Amino acid sequence: MIEKLALLGFGDGGWGLALLQGAGITISIALATLPFGLALGLIVALGKRSDNAVLRWLATGYTTVFRGVPELLTLYIIYFGVQILLQRLWEWLGLPGNFSMPPFVAGMVALGVVLSAFSSEVWVGALNSIQKGQREAAAALGLSKGQAFRLVVMPQLVRVALPGLGNNWMVLLKETSLVSVITLPDIMFITTRANVATKEPFLFFGAAMLIYLFFSLVSAWGLGRLEARTNRGYAAFGGATR
Repeated sequence: MIEKLALLGFGDGGWGLALLQGAGITISIALATLPFGLALGLIVALGKRSDNAVLRWLATGYTTVFRGVPELLTLYIIYFGVQILLQRLWEWLGLPGNFSMPPFVAGMVALGVVLSAFSSEVWVGALNSIQKGQREAAAALGLSKGQAFRLVVMPQLVRVALPGLGNNWMVLLKETSLVSVITLPDIMFITTRANVATKEPFLFFGAAMLIYLFFSLVSAWGLGRLEARTNRGYAAFGGATR
């Protein structure tokens, strides 16, 4: 048993350092994907609520496609398909060398578009909860539409959307494991290689499970603190306004 645990160490023959590096890749791609996916999701949500029928149709089609297509297929399409298209464009423009999409970028884009499709539904629900009178009151105070959205709507929007967006983040953490198929050395890639080299699947996949569980527990704690902070003023005054 001690010999098996030594395989998780940092000495000769140990995979400890590789596992830490894989964990760093996993959390890095999740953190890089989050702002991209949430911002794009908000844009899509605004498109779904637009007065322009074309924008509504495009936004609805976008969410239908990326919510319906498996995440792994989306990753393959972006990593292989989009890379081929960009390579042909590169050649057509007569640029020197070859175009190559880094696996990290491909993984971030693929996970980001999927996250945006799901988070857009959360944003739409939150936008629907904001009363129209608040925008009218902001306009009466002389605020532009941009200022009204940033100063009046957005703070409330974040508070309402945060629980749903927190769930999206937890799902994103697990979906990062898909990037291992495009040779990005995340946790799953490293543990799979370690299993092949040592024939100890329970040890290394168990270690991967504990790392993901650790990330999830820390995330749950952080989201709880964030929700408490965003609800602080509402909890103090919300009951009196009902």
